[in-house]
Amino acid sequence: MEASTNSVNSGGSGQKQSLENLAARIQRLEAIKAIENLITRYAKASDKNNDPELMLPLFSEDGALDVGSGYGRYQGHEILRNFFVGTSSIISWSLHYNISPFVEVAEDGKTANAFWYLWELANMPDAKTGGEEAVWIAGSYTSDLVQEADGEWRFKEIRLAMEIMSPYSEGWVRKPWHDLGRPTTE
Repeated sequence: MEASTNSVNSGGSGQKQSLENLAARIQRLEAIKAIENLITRYAKASDKNNDPELMLPLFSEDGALDVGSGYGRYQGHEILRNFFVGTSSIISWSLHYNISPFVEVAEDGKTANAFWYLWELANMPDAKTGGEEAVWIAGSYTSDLVQEADGEWRFKEIRLAMEIMSPYSEGWVRKPWHDLGRPTTE
């Protein structure tokens, strides 16, 4: 068997695959894993009361977060900072489960998009009692991502499509939307 510095045998299929092609595939897999880790870091930062010091490094400088029509779109680090600080008065505690991330890296290897489901437990103000109430939040995220000059992947934009924001005590069948209301279509 003749060895080659430019190709490897691809597991018995008889086809030769260039080292460059193999390197590109590895780079794509590494990008997918880095983006999945970024999604997890986003959930962890969300669960740390949306701490701006943890959240902002996950976004490009002009990055945006669209919290669903009716709840607003926030773009740029300063505007995002103000949003993250303000959320602690609405959500005092949360536990994000990001489920089944699906990542597609573009041919350029520098941009990508991702989709994942959200299942979240949270505490929010109870308008009736003035205290807090447990809430279920569910929906899905889509995002555009970019690999920046420092090699790090960051969110260019995240879009949340909420399906429910339901008080635990009443359940999503009886009351799918918290007293804050259902997002409206713009």
